[in-house]
Amino acid sequence: MFRVTIRGKFKGLDDAGRAAVLAAAGAGYTEAGTFTHDASVSVFTFRCQVPLDGDDDDADVGALAAMEALEAYGLPHEILKVAVTDMRDIRIRRKQG
Repeated sequence: MFRVTIRGKFKGLDDAGRAAVLAAAGAGYTEAGTFTHDASVSVFTFRCQVPLDGDDDDADVGALAAMEALEAYGLPHEILKVAVTDMRDIRIRRKQG
């Protein structure tokens, strides 16, 4: 599973777009994606969870899938930064003792 974080800014967001962002607000990672944003809803962070398909371990595939999820909202935006985390690489340290 990939967790993808996209940072960007909206370009000419109308009232309907603003309402769509507010409806999809949240801090968690989901397959549809969630937004966090500033008070003016001009800059955003989009968080998307992308399941792995078979043996696919290419982070670019995760990034593209997250960008497609962002595009599905149909909101005018500019992407500033994309970060991909492969959850298989995350190791949990357990306390000893």
